[in-house]
Amino acid sequence: MFDFIKKLFGNEAVNYKQLVAQGAQVIDVRTPAEFNNGHIKNSKNIPLQQLAAKMKNLDAKKPVITCCASGVRSASAKSMLKEKGFEAYNGGGWSALQNKLNK
Repeated sequence: MFDFIKKLFGNEAVNYKQLVAQGAQVIDVRTPAEFNNGHIKNSKNIPLQQLAAKMKNLDAKKPVITCCASGVRSASAKSMLKEKGFEAYNGGGWSALQNKLNK
């Protein structure tokens, strides 16, 4: 069970701040209402249920960091993006990711 969770959420040490400095796209997969209540500056809101249809609007040459409220939806988004050839990272919950980016 623990291996499944590690695989889903990732067990990699990622420097999110460095990725963003190098042009990574931050995609928040929460609903528009959740996004409007707070989000990471310059992040793009693409709700998880719309991601497959809107993937074509992302730059496939740049890494993608996904985030949501807790990390569950962003883990699904990361998997979807990786299946389509994107370099993708699960940033987890948006507020925790914001703290990592501000360090």
